[in-house]
Amino acid sequence: MVAGSLEQSEDWFWRRHSNPKSGWTRVPLGAVTVYAIYRRNWRLLGASLVWAAVNPLLFSPPDTENAWMTRAVLAERWWIREKTNRTVGLAYPNICNTAASLGFVYAVYAAWRQAPKGATLGVVASVGLKLWWLRVLVTHYDKRTDG
Repeated sequence: MVAGSLEQSEDWFWRRHSNPKSGWTRVPLGAVTVYAIYRRNWRLLGASLVWAAVNPLLFSPPDTENAWMTRAVLAERWWIREKTNRTVGLAYPNICNTAASLGFVYAVYAAWRQAPKGATLGVVASVGLKLWWLRVLVTHYDKRTDG
């Protein structure tokens, strides 16, 4: 009973999070978070963390899977559920997501040190590599659903 309820909750979460508005409004979140740290704006940092937590819950499920970001979120879920796949690692395409995570860590460090060029570079690398990773997952996901 609990397992079924947990699976239903997980399905509910991923369906709502797959709304493209949820995904696209999360893309600038890293930059906002890094900016808040750079400026020492703790309210903005708190707001960005709250947004990260509630964002996937705010949007209704999409009507179709036509939007790229919808398929990106669904592809991420599909990828995670595969027994041999993780989101980070040294093999392609997960190396992109691993590097994206490291880029974000560097951006936060640079923001804390108030080094704007490093913070900017870290955010750009993080977002670019995350979107690259999602692009690869969508390609795999689309092939899986086509075949």
